Amino acid sequence: MKKCLSLFAFLKAALSKAALSKTIVSKVIVLKVVLLSLLALSLSACASLEVESKKRFSEVSKQVWQEYQASNPFTSKAEDADSLAGTLPDLSPLGIKAKQQKLAKWISEIKQFETAVLSEQDQINQQTLLHRLQNEYDQIVYKGHYIPLTSEGGFHTSLAFLPSSTKLNSKQDIEFYLQRLSAFGVYFDQNIAWMREGIKTGYTQPKVVLEGYEQSIDGLVAIEPEQSVFYQPFTNIDFLSVDEQQQVQNRAKQVITEKVNAAYISFRTFMLEEYIPAAKNDIAFKTVPNGIEFYKNRVKHYTTTDLSVDEIHQLGLSEVARIRAEMEKVIAKTGFDGSFSDFLSYLRTDPAFYATTPKQLLMEASFIAKKMDAQLPKLFNVLPRTPYGVAPVPAHIAPKYTTGRYISASSDTDAGYYWVNTYALDRRPLYELEALTLHEAVPGHHLQISLTQELKDTPKYRSSYYISAFGEGWGLYSEWLGLEVGFYQDPYSNFGRLTYEMWRALRLVVDTGMHMKGWTRQQAIDLMTENSALSAHNIQTEVDRYISWPAQALSYKIGEITIKCLRKKAESMLGNDFDVREFHNQVLKNGSVTLSQLERQVQHYIDARLQKQKLQDSTN
Repeated sequence: MKKCLSLFAFLKAALSKAALSKTIVSKVIVLKVVLLSLLALSLSACASLEVESKKRFSEVSKQVWQEYQASNPFTSKAEDADSLAGTLPDLSPLGIKAKQQKLAKWISEIKQFETAVLSEQDQINQQTLLHRLQNEYDQIVYKGHYIPLTSEGGFHTSLAFLPSSTKLNSKQDIEFYLQRLSAFGVYFDQNIAWMREGIKTGYTQPKVVLEGYEQSIDGLVAIEPEQSVFYQPFTNIDFLSVDEQQQVQNRAKQVITEKVNAAYISFRTFMLEEYIPAAKNDIAFKTVPNGIEFYKNRVKHYTTTDLSVDEIHQLGLSEVARIRAEMEKVIAKTGFDGSFSDFLSYLRTDPAFYATTPKQLLMEASFIAKKMDAQLPKLFNVLPRTPYGVAPVPAHIAPKYTTGRYISASSDTDAGYYWVNTYALDRRPLYELEALTLHEAVPGHHLQISLTQELKDTPKYRSSYYISAFGEGWGLYSEWLGLEVGFYQDPYSNFGRLTYEMWRALRLVVDTGMHMKGWTRQQAIDLMTENSALSAHNIQTEVDRYISWPAQALSYKIGEITIKCLRKKAESMLGNDFDVREFHNQVLKNGSVTLSQLERQVQHYIDARLQKQKLQDSTN
């Protein structure tokens, strides 16, 4: 393509020189004819090259994705001859090495295509697929498999999502699922083996974030196997005769008792007697082997920018100061007589701000969600077909889990779910619920993720992918959008919104501070306590999450600031021609993208609108 562009430039220059020549007119005419012919040929050749490149990229990327899916037990097709549908990932040293080699091969194959030659959609396809593959490759290079858990959960809790994505529609499906449950022992042992390597090399989670960790394990061990979360798919096998159903269910109970429960019990013993006692005492990620390099790698992955640690830290401090000033103004509107600290104490301790039953909290969240549903047409001209429900965070993970989360639909026959944490109600203030709901449900994660999943003519590796800076940035932007459609009328609720924005700004400070600047856990807790109305429990849970999941928390504010800046730019340049519904369509139309790609597509939208305005003005 570069050669085509160079030839194109040369021919344009030659034509220009020919036009300026005042010598022999006939020679100029002949020369122009020749050059125009060459130009036409060069453009035709370039067009052919683009068509060929697009075709080749489509073929190669499709092949890479098929190989990727076939090598992953969770996406391997049951009908394939060498299907892995009845297995779990191979985490043996040989298995890890083989995966790394495959990832390197796939990355090389996708990188061979010059981006400039590809169409806009294929450029996004290439960037997304590389972001996905490179992340997995980097995780192996930096030995991320030495720490297969965070403060919230890990490989053992991820398996609890397996039943909800398992459909038993045939005898083969049943056999595959039973085989997979039977493989729990080996899978757990492989994870434990890598965690032991982490102990040897000082590459562990900090001890402080693992307090009470056994709760995340205990909830997945069922004394009565039919009460196990893993038994659920066996309750819907009506295509079998009654006798066959009984036989399958008896086998399932035996496998759950002897394989599944045994694996979890063994893991619990390992955690309490071996891992937690040997876990490192300091909290900084920079102290693990290659920790500084890995942290910078995670910053780039989660923010999709080249911002340095210092730049992010300073941005966070600036945002904290700005939001704090806004909070002071809101407090003044409440008429509260006291200091900022007094006001926070009042919010944290007055029972009027808290639900008294899980049902009340869920009903409040549901009401806010439906209220926002009715406002969506004012903000969007494209809405998803996938519905969503509101449900409590599962009990086995609730104690150390975040306040709320969105769980996307696993197929087009399922709904998405907005999870609300109903554990410890005195730590779940109602004044934060509007912001939480708009972030997790609509117009936040449910709307954005569902639209991405429903994209037409888009490869699965793109429609099923989530880029944190984009998705979490959109979620935080969605909280702010509530101001435009009548939310946060109560100053306490608006303070809750600002608390949530402050929460994300504080993340920029405390994440970089704890991992790279020598901050203590208590410093982070104190800063968050002094500047937000989050409950003490939430603050501790969140700080432990940042410690155990380095850099992920940076994505929210970086993404939100980018989206807001792009909107401000569009409003400024388009004036009265700015349409918020069309702007949101332009932001969301390509699914989850890097922030650099988002900037490009919004700029293209602005340029196209300005060009249209110019044409209209010229015809008037």
